Amino acid sequence: MSSVNFRPDEATERALAELTADGRSVSAAIRDAVLDAARAKRAEALRAEALALAADPDDVAEMRAVRADLEPLRAW
Repeated sequence: MSSVNFRPDEATERALAELTADGRSVSAAIRDAVLDAARAKRAEALRAEALALAADPDDVAEMRAVRADLEPLRAW
């Protein structure tokens, strides 16, 4: 496992104080923040991909064709 050093600015110091006010360690707060940021980045990438697919006329046509093909198989 690696070790990371950083120099927080005043805003980051305040944020860390808020995140550790309940007794959680600075390391735990930073780990959680990095994981949250990575999840948010992945979610944004998926959102952008979904928007691009929804705007792609060829992809929309293919989705409609698949839906039409599967419609007779619906239970209700």
